[in-house]
Amino acid sequence: MSERNPLSGSPLSGGERLDSEYVRGLLKVYFIMGSINCRRPAAEVLKEAIAGGVTIFQFREKGTGALTGAAKLDLARELQGICRAHGVPFIVNDDIDLAIALDADGVHVGQDDEPARILREQLGSDKIIGVSAHTPEEVRQAIADGADYLGIGPVYPTSSKDDARPVQGTVLIESLRREGISIPIVGIGGITVNNALPVLAAGADGISVISAIASASSPRLAAAELANQEERE
Repeated sequence: MSERNPLSGSPLSGGERLDSEYVRGLLKVYFIMGSINCRRPAAEVLKEAIAGGVTIFQFREKGTGALTGAAKLDLARELQGICRAHGVPFIVNDDIDLAIALDADGVHVGQDDEPARILREQLGSDKIIGVSAHTPEEVRQAIADGADYLGIGPVYPTSSKDDARPVQGTVLIESLRREGISIPIVGIGGITVNNALPVLAAGADGISVISAIASASSPRLAAAELANQEERE
């Protein structure tokens, strides 16, 4: 199967950034993973997850035992190739240099990283920039800086991140939607097939998971079940 840029020919807004509704559609089943999250080779897990219905993928190689240097780059290239072969956007977590080196489809950053407006200057207008936000103030700043979407959470308790913030449930997502804030939102943190529906009902456009797919005995089935939750909402 030949590789292709998932964002090639994608709709642009008047400012030549990716259209917000297009980005919203990409967030439905957002899979985040690195080598330390998998029971089997990461490439196998990603292929199965995409077959099950993953709509966007974030490479997050962090934590004890994570790959570094050339090994990290090699894995990133392998996973990016799988994404491109299936038309799934490939996002890099935090590492702007890696994103540029790979010509990734975008980056996702936290509150301790460069703001979206600086990243936009480095990446260009046609890349996806996601920002993690935990308070109304962080949300408004990310929007002002030009983020394409927000990751809101942790919605539920999670063991996937050592530096996870306090659990906040769906309160922030609900309040943002009540205020009429329409930026694409993906919920994150402890989401499984059994608790995804309240996140979507609160106003999230998609659900992002690590363990629910990466640690599953069948990543394909796990992804498919999460995709079905989207259809039920």
